[in-house]
Amino acid sequence: MPNKVKAYLYLFVLLVPGFLFSQSKFKVVLDAGHGGKDHGAIKNGLREKEVALDVVLRIGEILSENKDIEVLYSRKKDVFVELRERADKANKAKADLFVSVHCNSNNSSTPYGSLTLVMGLSRKSTNLEIAKTENSVIFQEANYKKNYKGFNPNNPETLIGLKLLQEESLKSSIDLASFIQNKFEKKLNRKNKGVHQQPLWVLDATCMPGVLIELGFISNKKEAKYLGSEQGKNEMARVIAQSILQYKEEHFSGSVSDSRAETVSEKQETKSEETASVQKTKNKNYKVQIGTSKTKLDTNPSNFKGLKNVSRIFEKGYYKYFYGNVDTISDCEKLLAEAKKKGYDTAFIVSDNEIK
Repeated sequence: MPNKVKAYLYLFVLLVPGFLFSQSKFKVVLDAGHGGKDHGAIKNGLREKEVALDVVLRIGEILSENKDIEVLYSRKKDVFVELRERADKANKAKADLFVSVHCNSNNSSTPYGSLTLVMGLSRKSTNLEIAKTENSVIFQEANYKKNYKGFNPNNPETLIGLKLLQEESLKSSIDLASFIQNKFEKKLNRKNKGVHQQPLWVLDATCMPGVLIELGFISNKKEAKYLGSEQGKNEMARVIAQSILQYKEEHFSGSVSDSRAETVSEKQETKSEETASVQKTKNKNYKVQIGTSKTKLDTNPSNFKGLKNVSRIFEKGYYKYFYGNVDTISDCEKLLAEAKKKGYDTAFIVSDNEIK
C-alpha cells in the first residue's frame, strides 16, 4: 500500500467521530414503588412511597454520571402509576434492567434487614405475604379486572407463572439481586435476609432481568430511623448503584470472557437472519414481541404454543422472538390478541424500525 494512502487511512482513524464506533447505551429503568394515592406502608413517621422515591432519585443521579448508561424512571414525583404502565414503559424502552425499590413492613416491630426479590413461583409463606402486598396495588387501579384478567393478588393459586422464555432472564436477575444483598451486608453491615423468588406481577410483565428491593422494615423503629436518614438513603443508593454497575460490567462489558457476549458465529447468524427478514418483509411494519431468552429456540410452532410465523433476532446477548409481520397497527392488534389468547400475556407490539 502506498505511503500516502496509509497516511490518509491513519488520519481517518484519528479524526472519524467517536459515535460511529459507540455502542448503544445500557438502559436502566428505576421504579420507585407506590406513589400518589398509594402510600405503601406507613410506620414510625415514614411513608414507603417517599423513601422509595428519594432513594431511586439518588441511584439515578449516581448512574447518570456514567456516559454509557441511560436512566429512565417509572416516576420522578409523587404520582400514582399503575403496575401495567411501569412494565409497559420498560418494555417499550427496550430496557436492559428493571430495578424496583420498596420498603418492608410487618405487624411485629421485631423483623429487620434487607432482602431482594426476583420473579419466581416460590410459595414460601413469609415472603408470599410480601408478594401479596406489592401486588395489591392492582386493586387501586380503575380497570384492574380488565387489565389483569382475573389475576388475584390475594390468591396464591391464581398468581401468574413464569413466561416460557424467562429462564435466562431469571438467572441474570438473581445475579443482580446477589450483588445487592452482598453489598448491603459487607459494605453497610445490614442484616442480609437473602434473595428470594416470588410471583410479582411487575417483574413477570417486564421483558428484561429485574429485581424488587425491600430496603428494610419501616415497622422496626431502629431501621426506620436509618431508612429515613440522609446517611441511610445515601448509603443504600450508593451500593445499589454500585451493584448495577457491577452487573453491567459482568453482563454487558463486551469482553471475550463476558458470559453474555455474542460469539462471532452468533453475530454473523444474527446479521443474516435480520437481512433475510428485511428482504422478505420489507413492505411490512409491525410485529408482536412474545418473549426474550438467552436460549436459542427453533421458530417452529411447537415451541411457541402453536403460533406460526415466529421470527427471532439476537441482541445484547439475548434472542428476541416475534409473532407475525403485518403492515398496519389494526392487523397487528389482531395478532396481539391471538398471542395473548395463547398465554403470552405480556406480549406487545413493535414496529420494524424499533427492532435493531
